[in-house]
Amino acid sequence: MSDKPIRVLVVGLGNMGKSHALAYEANPGFEIVGLINRSPVELPEELAHHTIQHDFAQALVETKPDLVSICTYSDSHAEYAVMAMEAGADIFVEKPLATTVEDAQSVVETARKLGRKLVVGYILRHHPSWTTLIEQSRKLGGPYVFRMNLNQQSSGATWQTHKQLMQTTSPIVDCGVHYIDVMCQITDAKPVEVRGMGVRLSDELPDDMYNYGHLQVLFEDGSVGWYEAGWGPMMSETAFFVKDVVSKNGSVSIVMEGEARSDDIDMHTKTSTIRVHYGDTNANGEFTRQDDVLSMEGEPGHQALCDREQAFVLKAIREDLDLEDHMNAAVNSLAVVLAADQAVRTGKAQKLDL
Repeated sequence: MSDKPIRVLVVGLGNMGKSHALAYEANPGFEIVGLINRSPVELPEELAHHTIQHDFAQALVETKPDLVSICTYSDSHAEYAVMAMEAGADIFVEKPLATTVEDAQSVVETARKLGRKLVVGYILRHHPSWTTLIEQSRKLGGPYVFRMNLNQQSSGATWQTHKQLMQTTSPIVDCGVHYIDVMCQITDAKPVEVRGMGVRLSDELPDDMYNYGHLQVLFEDGSVGWYEAGWGPMMSETAFFVKDVVSKNGSVSIVMEGEARSDDIDMHTKTSTIRVHYGDTNANGEFTRQDDVLSMEGEPGHQALCDREQAFVLKAIREDLDLEDHMNAAVNSLAVVLAADQAVRTGKAQKLDL
């Protein structure tokens, strides 16, 4: 395959869109041919020489990109992805892939039919600390208990962004896909049932939307997991970042050290250490093995992770990687969190058939 730079059109210039644009700008394997945002936005110095356009359909026709990077709000992901693939482009799309399972499946079917590459923004798959967490957890063996959350005490511009997201997508759907994906990578068992509860804690939201949610998922092998997510100025900073995996043989935990704030985007993926605890005991019930504390010093920050993710996109295109498992995982994790959302709204557990 040609080593000419891949011509990329970036759609959506919020936090993730800007970060991905910076990754393309810094990687000689890409050439940015257009930046799209519906409203004016300030660009970092590295991107300031690019002109911001406002009409995606027009820019798609005019620039004829090889790759479209979709970093808009969730409700436009599926539509834009299909438009771009039909125009001849490969796709990188931020999570979640769509706002319904049917739309997500349609995007995947379009990629298969047209032979396009489709990479979904599961950034934790490119994070060495999270791959270590998964590896160490699998060594313990299941069944597992997964305990995970990511609450954000958001204000100002971040709260405005969260309110915009919650016009269509709840916190447990938007971020939950990451952590369901992690759970599924640790246990090879299928999720079979999901439950959920949620509370609307702000009058600034649509009547049918909640900004605090909690899902519980049951797996075929007896594993269970929960994920909690809340957004807004009322959220507590206490225990906003919990990442534990427990089995009968011990546990693996991400341990944060020092002060951290939930609105610091680097903290959403960052780890200080990973603690591996072994549950082996002797005849007196005393532990026979000390915990292993794995230092994650030098781990990549948010921008470096985006750089890694887009390097994977480049590799997928140039080396014609088989992305079938990747696409299926994106649909399945979305199906779980959307079922949890339905459980919140109906008060009834939802059976899964994935």
